[in-house]
Amino acid sequence: MKKKILLFLFITLQITLFHHVFALAKTPENYFKGKFYSSVKNNFLIATEKMNDNRFEKTVIAMLENDEDGAWGLVINKPMGSIPLAMLIDPSLSTSEEREKLYEKNILIFWGGPVEVKKIFVLHSSEYQSESTKNYGGISISQDYNILFDIAEDRGPEKSLVILGYSGWGSGQLEGEMERDHWILSDLDSDIIFEKESMKKWPKAYENSFIRL
Repeated sequence: MKKKILLFLFITLQITLFHHVFALAKTPENYFKGKFYSSVKNNFLIATEKMNDNRFEKTVIAMLENDEDGAWGLVINKPMGSIPLAMLIDPSLSTSEEREKLYEKNILIFWGGPVEVKKIFVLHSSEYQSESTKNYGGISISQDYNILFDIAEDRGPEKSLVILGYSGWGSGQLEGEMERDHWILSDLDSDIIFEKESMKKWPKAYENSFIRL
């Protein structure tokens, strides 16, 4: 009888240990096909060949926020063309002399996404700071007119992108698109963000992605 009890206890112990080890070995919630992550924030979101929205074909997005309410970021590789800086600034905020200088300075504008397409973001290197500057690791965003005046006067950040609009997702929306393999992730890289040739950004970011398709 004692032997049966001991055998039963031994088997029970083995089963308990097995379940404990199995639980430890389960894939954690923040594991995405090859790399741990807790948020898409501070990563590149890269469109795959399965992307079925033409607006985002071969798109690279610098993801800046991600919480329970959703996520948003800025497309960094879709230039729209060059315009005078004066076109971005309310005429009432500048003198005629300042506007003349602003018209002399052309700047490349990027499409940041389909949300609030008239909203201006300046994504820039982090050595520059203004009242509106928010820092995201090795990059920053400013949204006041002062940075545009400083760029016109060659007193702005060393590197910058002027971006109109942003890309945003509601709660769970982006996760669904990632489950369908429309997007993959890679580490945010300021060298790619400020790469002079926009056509090179997607291949470079894709090459560094967490998975290979």
